[in-house]
Amino acid sequence: MSSFFYASPVLLYFQFITEVSLWPLVMKGLAVDIQKLPWALTLDGILSCTFEPDIKLSDIVIQWLKEGVIGLVHEFKEGKDDLSDQDEMFRGRTAVFADQVIGGNASLRLKNVQLTDAGTYQCYIITSKGKGNANLEYKTGAFSIPEVNVDYNASSESLRCEAPRWFPQPTVVWASQVDQGANFSEVSNTSFELNPENVTMKVVSVLYNVTINNTYSCMIENNIAKATGDIKVTDSEIKRRSHLQLLNSKASLGDSSFFAISWVLLPLSPYLMLK
Repeated sequence: MSSFFYASPVLLYFQFITEVSLWPLVMKGLAVDIQKLPWALTLDGILSCTFEPDIKLSDIVIQWLKEGVIGLVHEFKEGKDDLSDQDEMFRGRTAVFADQVIGGNASLRLKNVQLTDAGTYQCYIITSKGKGNANLEYKTGAFSIPEVNVDYNASSESLRCEAPRWFPQPTVVWASQVDQGANFSEVSNTSFELNPENVTMKVVSVLYNVTINNTYSCMIENNIAKATGDIKVTDSEIKRRSHLQLLNSKASLGDSSFFAISWVLLPLSPYLMLK
């Protein structure tokens, strides 16, 4: 069996959270904590927030706000959701864990996470014991598996590496198994095309003057992930392999293990999705 494994392009999005405030933050005697969470490949995100419990649910008010957004992200008061002042961009996408509020859990579930959900959020709490708030930074990003093909439209022997969506903008580096350590920047051309949603970008890189019976790698990397598309062209066949490494994580997606992912396939409705 060949050591090369063909993997068609797959689009992945992710979200992760880091706190930006010192916590716990105490205001008028009430402590509100946010918990730093590792990023995760999910369709939904959880913005974690806890506070000192109150014995009366009716005395608890939870407000989630986002910097730069006029309306509220979510509000819970008098034992139930109050979405009358919710901003339109969050309509139908937020929920608190209502049965856990009495125990001090003000965490927010954010459904169908979008890249535009990135920003600074505030968890603001009012109880009979006082008021308090804490801030957290919610970050999003996008990366996709590159596909490398022979560019038959080029005037010389060339390879074309394409990846449908990346954010933030990545770097692209070509490598060769035969010419290890070689710098291919002068014989390659890379472009970044903004996608219709005006956030992510399509990555296209062309490598010129390639040789037969050699393995070439197109490596795309940003601060989120490093994705590699390998191609080996011989006189009789073409072999491909794709690999994805999530940076600052032990997770790695490649070869057959790549298809162990079991998320839902969605249409082109941004963002956290497989395509």
